[in-house]
Amino acid sequence: MQIDLQKIKKIHFIGVGGIGISAIARMMAIEGKIVVANDIEEFEMVSELRKFGVDTKIGKDENMIESDTDLYVYSIAWDTIGPEFLALARATGKPMLTYPEMLHIVTEGKYTIAVAGTHGKTTTTAMIAEMLIDLKKDPSVIVGSVLLREKSNVVIGKSEYFVVEACEYRRSFLNISPKVLVITNIESDHLDYYKDMKDIEHAFSEFIAKLPADGVLIVNEEEIAEREMVQDAIEKAQVRGVTVLNSMDMLADVGELRAPGEYNRKNAASAMAVASALHISTAEAAESLSHFTGTWRRFEYKGEMQNGTKIYDDYAHHPTEIQATLAGAKELFVGKKIIVAFQPHLFSRTKSLFKEFSESFKNADVVLLLPIYKAREEDDGTVSSHMLAQAIEKNGTKAYFMPDFDKAEAYIREHAKTEDVVFTMGAGDVYHIGENLLS
Repeated sequence: MQIDLQKIKKIHFIGVGGIGISAIARMMAIEGKIVVANDIEEFEMVSELRKFGVDTKIGKDENMIESDTDLYVYSIAWDTIGPEFLALARATGKPMLTYPEMLHIVTEGKYTIAVAGTHGKTTTTAMIAEMLIDLKKDPSVIVGSVLLREKSNVVIGKSEYFVVEACEYRRSFLNISPKVLVITNIESDHLDYYKDMKDIEHAFSEFIAKLPADGVLIVNEEEIAEREMVQDAIEKAQVRGVTVLNSMDMLADVGELRAPGEYNRKNAASAMAVASALHISTAEAAESLSHFTGTWRRFEYKGEMQNGTKIYDDYAHHPTEIQATLAGAKELFVGKKIIVAFQPHLFSRTKSLFKEFSESFKNADVVLLLPIYKAREEDDGTVSSHMLAQAIEKNGTKAYFMPDFDKAEAYIREHAKTEDVVFTMGAGDVYHIGENLLS
């Protein structure tokens, strides 16, 4: 669908609590559009948009559809959680775009640097963004978190550079046409949509095929060495003239980082490879990355409880992310007891990766399992956090099922000591536990 944003005065964002769609809502408001929005809960991004001045409502009532709206942009999750509301919007006859389709429009014609991968893409996107900001490249940015320094998930720059986090769910990233594409890794996830690992590989291969002949592909060869379909796509890209860089070749150039863990060194190596592609000096890139402190909900330090227990929060919701975060924690907090309050995200993910989840907490001392955050799904009774707690326990880590946040908070207040470290972890609203413990 062809949309001329110059002619659009009022936009309604449906499902605006998502981190990506909220970024574009904020971008449109900054650019002078009248922006209204709604979602089903008072998510963090909903509250932030309201503070920013966006008229944001909770619910999906018919009276939220306003006759003077020029364009509707909606989260693809609403195909499941709010189809009747989408039908009301569609009945107005006004244009409707998914968030990925809107992302295509705002990045069109830009020198787009897209970061994709099963995990690590948010931190890598943020590293690239802050590096380009530090080096006066004046990029626009959309990231799947909040840049702590800019206190925003969106930056509007004046240059041709546009740095964007590219989500693979439902092949959303195929709406982006990158000039530089970073792939951090490719693993099994989103099996509520993808048929299997080959289907996931095919989606990434399609994304690689979108690179222009003068484009640049940056991959971690160690992570994707066994992905035959992707390797074939890389070879075809090289025949077309695409430059392929192995980010691990830059690992030795990464200096001291404030962000802990080997996984962050790999993220930084990808950012260094982007610098190389843009002809930025290695020394300047490394200097910028040495000051990077992270993003919201990525190994984020929240504060200390009254007894001195440190509280951290992390968005990790995939087994590999959990392992990487806890390995970084073990490296940083030598000899300290690590307590994790984990909220699994989606029944489908918990079920399809159950074994991997059960083995991913070996660097924790105690794991508190909260009920599964269902998001767009319904419970079919085949998997539960209680089952996962038992499986983690069998793998040698103490694990307890906590039926609600209050019980988890009570356990932490009773058992966490001065030298201990608590991590709230997951893609849902588990971070409220840390906020409550610190309030």
